[in-house]
Amino acid sequence: MPGLDYFSTETPASPAPTTFSPETSSSTAPATGVYYNARLDPKNYLEGPLSTNPATRLRQMLARPGIVVAPGICDGISARCALEAGFNCMYQSGAATTASRLGQPDLAIATMNDFVQSAQMVCSLDPTVPVIADADTGFGGPANVARTVTQYARAGVAGLHIEDQVQTKRCGHLMGKQVVSREEFLTRIRAAVIARDSIPGGSDFVIIGRTDSAQVLGMEEAITRLKLAADAGADVCFIEGVKTEELLRSTVAALAPKPVLVNVISGGLTPSFTTQEAETMGAKIIIFSLVSCVAMVHAVRAAMQSLKKTGTDFTSAKGMDPKSFFEVMGLNEVIELDSKAGGSAFEVV
Repeated sequence: MPGLDYFSTETPASPAPTTFSPETSSSTAPATGVYYNARLDPKNYLEGPLSTNPATRLRQMLARPGIVVAPGICDGISARCALEAGFNCMYQSGAATTASRLGQPDLAIATMNDFVQSAQMVCSLDPTVPVIADADTGFGGPANVARTVTQYARAGVAGLHIEDQVQTKRCGHLMGKQVVSREEFLTRIRAAVIARDSIPGGSDFVIIGRTDSAQVLGMEEAITRLKLAADAGADVCFIEGVKTEELLRSTVAALAPKPVLVNVISGGLTPSFTTQEAETMGAKIIIFSLVSCVAMVHAVRAAMQSLKKTGTDFTSAKGMDPKSFFEVMGLNEVIELDSKAGGSAFEVV
């Protein structure tokens, strides 16, 4: 069904309920064209236990104190390792997913279906843990962007980010980027918001507006674009390639009260801020896009070189036998489920 028109200053016939108090809400209607949905006000997510719905849980985490730390994952193994380490949010990196699924660089080679199929698997491992997923440019015009949001939400993703690069995009930490016009970027954001609000039952799916324009048009234009994206309904703002602490602090201040996401890639455009440093600078989400896949390259390279040289994998295995490996992949949970259901196939493994 079509979503309600949250871009109008007119009061809808059945307005969405709100729980925020008069002293914390605006005394005047939002300006024409500025998105307003009282149901999604952050103040509505401050109280109560964390939801088992990943999108609702992500909104609760954004509304409450503390920075959201989301390590980049690229496949089931890296996701299992992130969960084992105790992370309560994960980031499906477009670059990492393209590398893992296709063995290709982050140059707009992967499709929406590649990302959705990966997300379905990752989100199924622990459906309560929010997964933020890269959606590149939305994979086309407004109809494509809307379809992307719908497919990601159905896959169990908690939120996505859509950027303002041209369709033949590249990793945000490479040179030579090109961006679309402000209006085309805002069309993508509006399409994503409308699609989210059209999901039956009222979805909490989080829309993150990302701009890559800082390296192309300058920080002033990047801030302007994200302010406009926030007016269009983006829940979180993401400037790719913030090069200094001062720029991150000024970005947070300029976009307040919207939460700001910072992407840290070792050797990339953004300094290697720690989670504590980023939180001190005011960032609300920090993602480490390539933490898993870069580590995998180093580990697998070393293992392959060792095997080639020595003729055995004994050293690289580091004592991990097959059962120990499968335990990381959820072996004990599968055995427990089989036993509870009356099965006996895995009494001995």
